[in-house]
Amino acid sequence: MPNKGLDAGGYIGREGSPGLIPSAFRPVVATAHDRVLDVFGARLHSAYLYGSIPRGTARVGRSDLDLLLALREEPTDADRTDARSLDAALDKEFPQIDGAGTLLVGREQVLSDLERHDLGWFVACLCTPLLGEDLAEYLPRYRPDALLARETNGDLALFLPRWRERIAEADGSEEALRPLVRFMSRHLVRTGFTLVMPRWNGWTSDLTEMAEVFGTYYPERAAQLREAAVLGYEPRGDAAVLRSYVDDLGPWLAEEYARVHGIKKPRP
Repeated sequence: MPNKGLDAGGYIGREGSPGLIPSAFRPVVATAHDRVLDVFGARLHSAYLYGSIPRGTARVGRSDLDLLLALREEPTDADRTDARSLDAALDKEFPQIDGAGTLLVGREQVLSDLERHDLGWFVACLCTPLLGEDLAEYLPRYRPDALLARETNGDLALFLPRWRERIAEADGSEEALRPLVRFMSRHLVRTGFTLVMPRWNGWTSDLTEMAEVFGTYYPERAAQLREAAVLGYEPRGDAAVLRSYVDDLGPWLAEEYARVHGIKKPRP
């Protein structure tokens, strides 16, 4: 569908809304709201929800709670420890979520020129305000163009060596491999989608739709991305799948991405 996810001006519309949060997850969000204030207090500039819960597509017992906290200063190790404790407590208390994950960033980092088309875009378009002043007020509108494609996912080649290490370090059990399959599947599908996003001229966060859009332009790789989309939603701890990601699909996608869009600006 042309122009999906765009407004009348051709800009990516902001995803998610408090009104879309499914009723089963509202107690989780309300508790997260209060706990974030309790834990971070004056250090917190603003807090956001992202992912399936504010998009209204979360599934009870299957979806996780995703939070992004923008602190007034750059996060410290103590802040990260507090965030991990917050995540663990929420996950233990609420069976309707399959884990919680809190991403910590600094306010200045979000608004920096270097992050304008990566972290800044993420906050402005994919995050739903939960607490504090919305940093999107200081950020531009975004189109699904080659610049956005390069700066969001033009660094896959840098991740692959670490992915290989994580696979090698895992004990091979279902419990150890399943989260890796979920994470890497989602990352590859999103990268495949943003590879073709400027040609499609639209935006979606649905993994299935992302894979279908990608397959229109790369039919020879379509089946791989469709399977990755399935595993992004329903992962299984399969070592062969992970090997295929780091030995075949991942390297091909990184090379093609660099050819089409170039390499993402290096980060410190």
